[in-house]
Amino acid sequence: MLEQFLIFTRGGLVLWSCLEVGKALKGSPVDALIRTCLLEERAGDSSFQYDTAGAGYTLKWRFHNELGLVFVAVYQRMLHLLYVDELLEKVMREFSMLFVPTKTTYHEFDDTYRHLLKEAEANSQLKRAGQHRPIENSKKGSESQARPGQKKGLKSSGVKTLVSSADEDGEANGNGHAKSNGVTHSKVNSSSASGSSSDDDNAANKETAFDVNKLAKLRSSKGPRKTVSGLEGPKVASKEDVGSKKTIKKKRVWGDAPPPSKLDFTDPVPKDDGGVEADVAGIEKGLSLMDKDDEDENFRVEDLEEDEEEDVSAKKAAPKKGWLSSLVQTVAGKPALEHADLEPALKIFKERLMTKNVATDIAEKLCESVAASLVGKKQGSFTRISTTVQAAMEEALVRILTPKRSVDILRDVHRAKEAGRPYTIVFVGVNGVGKSTNLAKVAYWLQQHDIKVMMAACDTFRSGAVEQLRTHARRLQIPIFERGYEKDPAVVARDAIFEAKRTKQDVVLVDTAGRMQDNEPLMRALSKLINMNDPDLVLFVGEALVGNDGVHQLTQFNQKLADLSTTSTETQKIDGILLTKFDTIDDKVGAALSMVYISGAPVMFVGCGQSYTDLKKLNVKSVMKSLLS
Repeated sequence: MLEQFLIFTRGGLVLWSCLEVGKALKGSPVDALIRTCLLEERAGDSSFQYDTAGAGYTLKWRFHNELGLVFVAVYQRMLHLLYVDELLEKVMREFSMLFVPTKTTYHEFDDTYRHLLKEAEANSQLKRAGQHRPIENSKKGSESQARPGQKKGLKSSGVKTLVSSADEDGEANGNGHAKSNGVTHSKVNSSSASGSSSDDDNAANKETAFDVNKLAKLRSSKGPRKTVSGLEGPKVASKEDVGSKKTIKKKRVWGDAPPPSKLDFTDPVPKDDGGVEADVAGIEKGLSLMDKDDEDENFRVEDLEEDEEEDVSAKKAAPKKGWLSSLVQTVAGKPALEHADLEPALKIFKERLMTKNVATDIAEKLCESVAASLVGKKQGSFTRISTTVQAAMEEALVRILTPKRSVDILRDVHRAKEAGRPYTIVFVGVNGVGKSTNLAKVAYWLQQHDIKVMMAACDTFRSGAVEQLRTHARRLQIPIFERGYEKDPAVVARDAIFEAKRTKQDVVLVDTAGRMQDNEPLMRALSKLINMNDPDLVLFVGEALVGNDGVHQLTQFNQKLADLSTTSTETQKIDGILLTKFDTIDDKVGAALSMVYISGAPVMFVGCGQSYTDLKKLNVKSVMKSLLS
């Protein structure tokens, strides 16, 4: 039984709704559908699953693109209703006849809906009854029974099977094998073949067979090492040639509090009084690229040529149209676009997205969503299909890359400061993506806005991680909280937040160890750190060079944080993305689209260099231009 049927416009105006009598939906499944599918270009999916406390719903929908209407059916997941698709099509057809753009209520549609619902339920019952017919009168049972002594799939026409013929040959030849040149050959004959193997074939087999005696002679020979062809092998240097002296590497002493002279490899600069001091960020007085507004590029992606979009096979199969029908279609426009009309252009865009490092499944889903938004829409006069698809694709890309919620770190930092607590940011990601380096870039950007920053060295797993962060802190002249190695990172982060609150620091930047998404112990430690300290922002640091792997990493990080959570309330997942090495990919910016599409989290920072100033915002229009050019 359907829980709810809803008809609303793309602008959000509800025109008609039918809710099951005496029932109320738990949660907001329709709102979740709009946020997750319709606004994030997942309209090409067949259904949407909504889970809430004590209930689970399945939602299916249809678009009437010409009228701008959305039809949504909601039912409990356990029911598996088979008539929903048929009902959606019928309701859409009937309601479109009654629709008036200036009208907002349609109470007269209630009786029509009840009639369509009963008809769809009756048809579904008839289909189920037809699928469960008894098979007593079927002849398959009697025909499939084999006679005793006869194997399945073999006729009793006197033809010998392979096993029987092999047995007969074994009895005729004794043991059924023949030896030649030290190599054993198995002899298999079949009575159904045209004849036995010829003598020439046996001679060829003897010549091509490898004689193991040759290999034994080569191994037993005491001469110089030779290859099979008789040539000398490569010479191996003896111990005398290498020499008796060995260089012994000096051991480095690692301790809880090592002397600064042992591990301080920062380049010193002279002081005015003759001493030396550590090199600080004064060498980079420039403004961070985060605060430089990129010029809005007024661009227009070149229209695809019509001959590029037309599929060669479709062109050959389609009948030729007269010049009059082509002229009428071009001037007056096509009555309604069909999926077959959009396939050639969508195929071009799909291949183009994949060449720009967009994940394959995401490119397919995006094209399906664009097709769902165009099917049934009337084509304008003097407008090519390629232009229509291109405009819809541009809108879809901008909608995906634009953040769904406002994330203003500077504003949130000041709010946390007014509440008397430090603002906490946790950097997570896989190994070697540049978490520590980009953490220092974020610290430099915050410093320029007169914000007090503290670093927390919670990477207690990798050797040298604390020293690396200590070097950045010394150069930027900001405090660092550390407890050495082999400590619980969750406890270190908690103590760092307490210390920042005591010393009145505004922001705590927590550096974590790099870990692969399938490393269970490290992922459990990361989940514990986040659940214990409840950070304000969790940033996933990923490389812009990866494609499908980046999507898998982000998905697994989100899934692991949810599965390993120890709290019964809503778990905290990835809040934002920081893409590193963005200056090394040219126009292959598909990783940004893939990560945003799969997680819904915005790209908040983009690393584009090796200095502290090389941190930028993501230019949505520039990324869209690169993806479609």
